[in-house]
Amino acid sequence: MTLSDYVPGNSFIHRLPSGIKILSLALVGTLLFVFPLLAVVLSTLVVVATLYPLAGIGPKIMLLQLKPLLWVLALLFAVQWWMVDWVSGVLVVTRLSALLLLAALVTLTTRTTDMIDALESGLSWLRFLRINPAKVSLALSLALRFIPVLAAITAEVREAQKARGLDRSVIAVAIPVIVRTLKMADDIAAALEARAYDPQLKRPQSDAEKSRGS
Repeated sequence: MTLSDYVPGNSFIHRLPSGIKILSLALVGTLLFVFPLLAVVLSTLVVVATLYPLAGIGPKIMLLQLKPLLWVLALLFAVQWWMVDWVSGVLVVTRLSALLLLAALVTLTTRTTDMIDALESGLSWLRFLRINPAKVSLALSLALRFIPVLAAITAEVREAQKARGLDRSVIAVAIPVIVRTLKMADDIAAALEARAYDPQLKRPQSDAEKSRGS
C-alpha cells in the first residue's frame, strides 16, 4: 500500500458521491481557516480520524499519510512556537494534519475516474468562459493524487541525503525533489500523449457504467 492508493470498499464513505466528498473537503478547509480555534481544529482532527475505521481503513494506512511530512510538521511547530507561542504551533500542525488526512481519505475512497467526472460536472460552468472543464478537472484530480506522492518523494530524498549527512541542508533536499518532480510530470505528459488522451472527447462507458444506466 502506497500513499493515497484507492482502497476498495463498500462503506458509506465509499458510496458517497464524489462531488459531495470534494465539496466537504473544500468546506472543512475553509472553516478551519475562518475559525482558527484550537478546540474546533482538534475536534475536526478527531472526527476525521474516526472516519478512517468507518471507511474500513486501518490506523497503519492512516498514519502512513502523515509519516512523510512529520519533519515538516515538527519544523512548523518549532517556528510557530519561536515566533508566537506553543498554542499557535499546535493549532497550525493540527489544522494541517486534519486537512491532509481528510484529503487522503477522499482519494483513498474515490476512484480517479469518479473524481474527474465529479470535478468536470461541477466545473461545467467554465464552458461559458470558453475554458474546457475536462482539462481543469484532470489537472485538479492529478493535483489531489500527487500531493501525497510528492510528500513521499521528499521523504525518500531526505532519507537518502541523511545517509550522506546532508538531511539538514534545504538545497540538498530541495533540488533532487524538484528534479524528480519535473521528471514525473514529463513522464505523465508523455504517457497521456502516447495514449492520444483528449479530455474533450467523451470517455467511453465501462460495462459497469452501462449496466447501471440500463
